[in-house]
Amino acid sequence: MLRVAIQPQTAALAIAVIGLNIHFGFTGLLNMGQAGFMLLGAYGFSISIWKGLPMPVAILVAFGVAFVYALILGIPTLKLRGDYLAIVTISAAEILRYTGRLAVLENFTGAAQGIPGAEYRGPFSNLSFLPQDTNWTFPFSKLTYPLTGTDDWWTRLVAWVLVAVCAFLVFLLARSPWGRLLRGVREDEDAIRSLGKNVFAVKMQALIIGGLFGALGGMIYILPSAMQPDAMGRNLTFFAWTALLLGGAATIFGPVLGTIIFYALRVFIQGTADALVPNSIMNTAQTLQFAWMAIGVVLMLLVIFRPQGIVGDKRELRFNV
Repeated sequence: MLRVAIQPQTAALAIAVIGLNIHFGFTGLLNMGQAGFMLLGAYGFSISIWKGLPMPVAILVAFGVAFVYALILGIPTLKLRGDYLAIVTISAAEILRYTGRLAVLENFTGAAQGIPGAEYRGPFSNLSFLPQDTNWTFPFSKLTYPLTGTDDWWTRLVAWVLVAVCAFLVFLLARSPWGRLLRGVREDEDAIRSLGKNVFAVKMQALIIGGLFGALGGMIYILPSAMQPDAMGRNLTFFAWTALLLGGAATIFGPVLGTIIFYALRVFIQGTADALVPNSIMNTAQTLQFAWMAIGVVLMLLVIFRPQGIVGDKRELRFNV
């Protein structure tokens, strides 16, 4: 479980869930397309480096693409009711994914095969101050990875430092006047309008900032592997929502805790089933499906008996989306 808990993909999803928490937890936006922001961040980063741009420019391109997407998505949709907004956002994310898979874009996006990690990982690995080709084992465990390489400690270090930075930024934002304004929009839009505030502008700001967190998560997500569009489909959005509900919406640490528990719980359930259930009854592929089913049941029970999540406050969720 420790291996999964500290992997870069877990940190990447945690960052995306922090962004989703700004959307839903603090503002009440029912965004079901956070994977779309992750996909654009990953594409912007990987394509830019693949085509020869330096890494700082690639990061700016990734954020810029996510920013423009948030504007295009938000201008016509942020006045929609919550359920309609959910339909639009998940549809938009799927349109992005299928567009990236088009064969006509193979020389640009890699089409369905994606972009190999070797095409864009080099500049990031070159930033490492850790030794090359040297393995290190995590204390009191059997986790051994290169300090700097393909699947390395350097990526894990950067990923989790970014998680801490993002959580701290949200901590500051949530306690600022702007954060209180987000909560006001979430609780009662009409009351905020009566105070002369532009509710649409506040929602747009939240959509953009949460989307930028999603784009950053997408960049981290592809560093240990490859840029493959199907890896950031609607399932990833559902994983993000599950993690948010597990940890607790409208909290600072809830998204991070929920993401770690989500991934670790799946591995624990699958490992336990593999160990206890004979292969003649349930093979490895079936125990994986069983693990997802069990997580679904856990989520349903959590929503029924503790809808605020593990560290959430029930009073924070008394609003209509």
